[in-house]
Order: sequence, then C-alpha cells, then structure tokens
Amino acid sequence: MSSEHDCKSRVPTRNINVSCTDCSLNPICLPVAVNDNQLEELDNIIKRSKPLKKGEHLFRASDPFASIYAVRSGTIKTYSVTEDGEEQVTGFYLPGEVLGIDGISTNIHSNSAKALETAAVCEIPFEKLEVLSAQIPTLQRHFFQLMSREIQADQQLIMLLSKKSAEERIASLLLSISTRHTKRGLSASGFRLPMSRNDIGNFLGLAVETVSRVFTRLQKQGIIHVDGKEVEVLDMQGLCHMSNGSESSAKTA
Repeated sequence: MSSEHDCKSRVPTRNINVSCTDCSLNPICLPVAVNDNQLEELDNIIKRSKPLKKGEHLFRASDPFASIYAVRSGTIKTYSVTEDGEEQVTGFYLPGEVLGIDGISTNIHSNSAKALETAAVCEIPFEKLEVLSAQIPTLQRHFFQLMSREIQADQQLIMLLSKKSAEERIASLLLSISTRHTKRGLSASGFRLPMSRNDIGNFLGLAVETVSRVFTRLQKQGIIHVDGKEVEVLDMQGLCHMSNGSESSAKTA
C-alpha cells in the first residue's frame, strides 16, 4: 500500500486500454522505463488472459513463482493465512500497480492474491523480463524501484499499525487511495472502495464495527460523504490533518 499523501489538484479521468503502447497506465507501470522502440519488445512478452471473476485467485501462497502481474482494471487483494487459519490482508492493488514480487527470493509466492471485483491483469513472465531487463538498463532500474516500493510499503504498514489511532489509520488509507487514483489520472476526491469494511478492518488491524463507526464519524464531521462503497472527500486538508494525528482543523458536527 502506498502511503503518499497528495493534497494538490487532480487531473481528469482517462480510459484504460489493453495495449502497452496506448495504455493510460503506462506512466505508472513498467512501460514508463522504456522508449517507444523498446516498448514493443516488452509488449511481446506480456500475456493477457481473460479477466478474473470476483473471488477468483490470481495465485495462491506456496504456488511456484513464474511471473509478476500488473493490474489493468479492477482491484486485487493479497493476503496470508496465519497459523490459526485466519486470513490476514496484506495489500490492495489498483490498476497500474504491480504485484507478485513476493515470490522472487524463494521462487514460491508467500501471499495469495484474489480479485475483489472483476479484474484484468497483464502477466509478465519473470525469466523473459530478466533477459529484457539486461538489455534495457532503464527497465531493470525501474523494476528495482518497484521492489524498493514494496519494502517501503511493508515498513509503512508496520508504522501505521503500531502508532496510529483508528481515525488516523482510516484517514491514511483514504489518502493513499486518493493519491493512487491521482497517479492514474482519476479523481482524488471521489472514488469507490472495492474492498469490504471487513477487509479494511483486517488490513488496518481494526474491528469491522470500529471501521463503520469511524466512517460515520468522518461523515458527521463533514470530512467525507459515504454512499455504500462510494466515497467523496469533502475536506481533503482535514483528512490530511487527521492522518497525521491532528484533528483540531477537522470540522465538527
């Protein structure tokens, strides 16, 4: 999960296409690291299968690692299973984001990945990516940056769970999603949460009842408006302050 908070202006919505050449996710996916001539080489190794249905797995923990995946549409949830058999959500991946990197070190996936809604992905065979990366240094560097972001995301999640209140955790999650939407050229203030309240609570270490109460409280304070899974941020600055533990500037009911 990215935790960058961007409270600046946002740009208009764009359509998502299939080809790397025309895909609007190009600036935040692997193709950003290659030029037009090299883009065709990258496009040739990418596999695009039929979309995953809601609840369908992209891969499971202990599956052999062979590919990394770029989300083209929809949302993918990653999770692990504890010794007690309980599911622990480890991340949410939105269009343009890359997952599956967890399997590189051991050649097996440490997490499972499941579609939260109908989702399309680009499969990038890792062996072919390695060969291509050796030929295109900028692609190799970009891939290393992706791995670094995964490490940073894990560290940020640890900090989030150990130091922040329920309000701060949820505000941080909403700002993270807002920022990630911005990178895709979508609205920062209005977006749909594809994950359930239960998944949000699981990911943030909160009871589902606490998640619901915080959403209700934020709405009463005029910071957000919630309609089912649809969220509109009414006070971005207030949300930023809350994520940092300062509620003094947030509106009161």
